[in-house]
Amino acid sequence: MNITYLGHSCFLVETGRARLLIDPYLDENPRAAGKAADIRCDHVLISHGHEDHCADAEQIARANGALIIANYEIAEYFAAKGLRAHGMNPGGGFNFPFGRVKLTIAHHTSSLNAGLNPIYMGAPCGILIEADGRRLYHAGDTALFLDMQLIGRGGLDAALLPIGDNFTMGPDDALDALDLLKPRLAVPMHYDTWPLITQDADAFAAAAAKRGHRVQAMRSGDSIQA
Repeated sequence: MNITYLGHSCFLVETGRARLLIDPYLDENPRAAGKAADIRCDHVLISHGHEDHCADAEQIARANGALIIANYEIAEYFAAKGLRAHGMNPGGGFNFPFGRVKLTIAHHTSSLNAGLNPIYMGAPCGILIEADGRRLYHAGDTALFLDMQLIGRGGLDAALLPIGDNFTMGPDDALDALDLLKPRLAVPMHYDTWPLITQDADAFAAAAAKRGHRVQAMRSGDSIQA
């Protein structure tokens, strides 16, 4: 399983059978690696409805004929636009040709057009992917919660965790999340995109190492094997 960080919370996951794009936010992302028009994928997975996680979903899914996988409300929203979509909800899993996807709880909010006329986009989620004998957890935007210890059951090869603070967990809570999840490898995300969520990812990795956790701070465009 090859994982490429595209900036913010967006990752391209390449399995033996498919290319999965998670939380597409590229064209308006000042730290993105590439543009939406450059993406080639088979599936688009969305953790929740905020624009910094799904802004480019329609363009990318339409250009690639990709299947959108998300909670029920998000899937129905994009299906109404004529796109292929598979709706799920937290706790539910489904076996796709490339492997299994399960949605987990996440403590956050989920809407589009948040100003005066927000569109409710269902429950925010984390995403568990099982493919090629590997287990990957993308936490989405979330606060720390004790049930992360249940998400780690069966082992995690990689966990993608927000550290930006203000909107999500900050570094201190993310360290506690590592204690609960116990992944073989963790990658920080959702930081440094704007001044409000500036963090030192290398310092986070060093603090995690003192607790016995392996963290790799990726730069936009970097890839790792999980």
